[in-house]
Amino acid sequence: MSKTRIITRTVLLISFVSFFNDIASEMLYPVMPVYLRSIGFSILLIGILEGIAEATAGLSKGYFGNLSDLRRKRLPFIQIGYALSALSKPLMALFIYPLWIFFARTLDRLGKGVRTGSRDAILSDETTREHKGKVFGFHRGMDTLGAAIGPALALVYLYFFPEQYRWLFFLAFIPGLAAVLLTFFIREKKRGAPVEPPKKIHFLSYFSYWKRGGSEYRLLTTGLLLFTLFNSSDVFLLLAVKAQGLSDVQMIGIYIFYNLIFAAFSYPIGWLADRIGLKTILIIGFVIFSAVYFGFGWAESMWVFGILFFGYGLYAACTDGVSKALITNLANRKDTATAIGLYTSLSSFLTLLASSLAGFLWFTLGSKWMFIISGTGVGITVLYLLLIVKRKTSSDSSSKGELHEAQEIN
Repeated sequence: MSKTRIITRTVLLISFVSFFNDIASEMLYPVMPVYLRSIGFSILLIGILEGIAEATAGLSKGYFGNLSDLRRKRLPFIQIGYALSALSKPLMALFIYPLWIFFARTLDRLGKGVRTGSRDAILSDETTREHKGKVFGFHRGMDTLGAAIGPALALVYLYFFPEQYRWLFFLAFIPGLAAVLLTFFIREKKRGAPVEPPKKIHFLSYFSYWKRGGSEYRLLTTGLLLFTLFNSSDVFLLLAVKAQGLSDVQMIGIYIFYNLIFAAFSYPIGWLADRIGLKTILIIGFVIFSAVYFGFGWAESMWVFGILFFGYGLYAACTDGVSKALITNLANRKDTATAIGLYTSLSSFLTLLASSLAGFLWFTLGSKWMFIISGTGVGITVLYLLLIVKRKTSSDSSSKGELHEAQEIN
């Protein structure tokens, strides 16, 4: 790989795959709850559906990431994962029986689980430690640009065809199919012979990586998971906006604005992270998140929400790609998908818990205290990460000092 070419053909293709897939997924994001209610799903049943779907994604991320490392293959998992997600879109509208809807929605999340570890591992393989921030930032920027275009297309469709939700699921299959077709142009680098796996690969065997991943991996992942525990679903931000009297169009519009900020700043912040340090940018992102959540506790006007969602987009650009770049830097190349799979798996479950806790706090104490408590929790996470950085710096200085003394003695 040329030293000057950071965004390679493979990185570009995978980024466009994510771009089209997110257009398909986010076209359905604004209408999914409304559609499910229209076919007879209660709020409780919607919650159970999303819980099962996310649990499926969480478990499968770790398992298939581990399997990808053992097989020394990335591309088949990427192709199958995106194909499952694309196929699930029209299946959601083909029949409306509850069991069928559960199957189709779970199939979409299974697709995400199958591809995530392998996709991030192949991105890591395409670059060096010095350029991880740029590569993951570029990919995340393209992914999020799709997340901004998807809801916008949904708004246009619903303007001309109000309440015609089922056809939107069929239309979402088109960009989903484009994502799948693009995966066939990706050329995977040749890797070593497959590791002979045990006769039976336990579905949860990837959890063993927590021990063999090393202390730095465990310390970083603990900090990231602590943050996840206080980072509830974005739905709560949209509910806060809605509670202040904004219309559905304004609510979706501000969500699109957030995604555009996220997309626009992902690559520049990734570039900056490579220059001043990935951990530094990660900590800055968490500080911004904490400030934004405190702001949501008191925000009441549209322009204040605009500033807060701008900050929220900056936080996402500082943390999403950067956290994966950090994990891939700490993992052995042969275990990259497992390292990412374990982290994203644990993160999926904690996200469910975080949203449940946020809902409980909102219900019992009100939205203001929910945001304040979450912001405070992330502040504690920042202190933890600062201690890790200080510990690492002290350890490195000590090692250099010992080396210098040894050289003098010799």
